[in-house]
Amino acid sequence: MNNLIIVFVGGGLGSLARYGIGRAFSQWPSVFPFGTLTANILACLILGTFGGWATFKSADLVATSRLFVVVGFCGGFSTFSSFSNETIQLFLNDRWVEASLNILISIIACFAATLLGMWLGKTFLAI
Repeated sequence: MNNLIIVFVGGGLGSLARYGIGRAFSQWPSVFPFGTLTANILACLILGTFGGWATFKSADLVATSRLFVVVGFCGGFSTFSSFSNETIQLFLNDRWVEASLNILISIIACFAATLLGMWLGKTFLAI
């Protein structure tokens, strides 16, 4: 039961953070889905940082923290379904360049953010 609560709280906080980013970017109307891109990049950075941090911690601490950070928070915060839908909508509206850029930027930036996060976690959180 404790694990369910941990995931629930993490997911709720991640969803609230995602909502906040969406609201922030809605102030600047754009065809390009900057809010979703930003949320996904930040989620990758957080997940990578957690992975780097976890390499130095006990398995028990990592397991509980993983439920909160990875499954809960990042699960509620990252938005692959939104990314997919927004990209398809761009294609359906003949915005081929924007759709292709969204795919390319998302993949490159999210991989880079995950790698950066892993480095940050190993370098600065190895306490």
